[in-house]
Amino acid sequence: MKSQISSKNLSRREFVRTTSLAAAALTAGAASSSTAAESVIPTAPHPLITPQDDYFDLSRGTPKPHTLTGKALIDARMTPETWRCEIVADPYTDDVVKEPANLTKSLTLDDGNALDLPALMELGKEHRVYFLKAIQCLNIGTPLGQGLWEGVPLREVLRLAGQVHNVRRIYYWGFHNNNPEQVFQSSLSYTEAMETPPGEFPPFLAYKLNGEPISLKRGGPVRLIVPWAHGFKDIKWVQRIIMTNDFRSNDTYANQNNDPESHLKTAAYIDKTEDKFSFGQPVFMSGIVMAGYSGLQRVEYWLHHVEPGAKPPLPQDEKMYGDARWIPCALEAPPADWRWIFPVGVSPKDVLGFDRKTGRPTTWPLRYSMITWSAALCDLRPGKYEFRIRAVDLNGYAQPEPRPNPHTGINAIEAHRFEVV
Repeated sequence: MKSQISSKNLSRREFVRTTSLAAAALTAGAASSSTAAESVIPTAPHPLITPQDDYFDLSRGTPKPHTLTGKALIDARMTPETWRCEIVADPYTDDVVKEPANLTKSLTLDDGNALDLPALMELGKEHRVYFLKAIQCLNIGTPLGQGLWEGVPLREVLRLAGQVHNVRRIYYWGFHNNNPEQVFQSSLSYTEAMETPPGEFPPFLAYKLNGEPISLKRGGPVRLIVPWAHGFKDIKWVQRIIMTNDFRSNDTYANQNNDPESHLKTAAYIDKTEDKFSFGQPVFMSGIVMAGYSGLQRVEYWLHHVEPGAKPPLPQDEKMYGDARWIPCALEAPPADWRWIFPVGVSPKDVLGFDRKTGRPTTWPLRYSMITWSAALCDLRPGKYEFRIRAVDLNGYAQPEPRPNPHTGINAIEAHRFEVV
């Protein structure tokens, strides 16, 4: 089996990248008559950087906040000039939370010292971080887009409040039409916010995406990004941060029977493709794979012949998964030159997850990012087939393990049926 490189020019907004993909061979009993095959596989269809306008949008609110214009937009503090973020202590106590949180210096609108965008970007001159992350909703299978986020670690912003006492959790929310019923909020533990080890991925207040100001639709002017989390913690239009002694999560998603502490999952997804292919031609399959909290070891597929009158796709707990023959897929290689990927002026040596001396990724794929997988199915005889894909993490767990619980994020093994005619 040989590996070959193919490339194509993308638009300038999508940048240019070259991907090395191997041709996969299929040997599955009567399903294939070849043990090896050579094929040039097209360049992966997914850019490593998703243009802001190409993200799938899940904005909430009626009307959606990013549709505001004119005075309504200014009153909402959602322009670069009017954006403000308050940092305050939570006075809440009860039978369990016996002492209120307090801090040396509150930053509020009433006092005229709430954090503004120039002050945040001034912090960025010393503390700026870059991070490549794929945004994914807990309840939607495929990621919504991937970009290079730029901003200031949350810990540096919280230090503006001086000394704090009785703080166990950080609550935060963004603008949602000033309607209490539409408030969308999330939270982090104090440790998650303040004690990220050097070189690791901290929660941060982002003010740029792909080298440009974050658009209103993407949650700008400022959005809170939590690298390891699903999108419900990446609060858009963030405007208020509360330090609290209440140790309990206040995430809006928790109220909908979701796990508010779930991390991004390692999982593979199939691109939409044809359901009929011509006999004698390789069947090319591709998709994306997310490297979640537990990293990615490999992506693998299972192809089996579907007999006439076969039942619907096998259930997730079917014993056949364990008996099936899973074959490794080809994975997109890291670009040889990241200058073609990142915005002008951004060095990979300055991006978290990259070696500061060589400018190369310390792991591939980067945690919390997505890349393309592919497989070429060769010498298929006429008939009907079912193709399944799964990711295996660095602990050796194969999708949908170790967490096949939809409350922690959709992680089902996807399948595609097709026919060779």
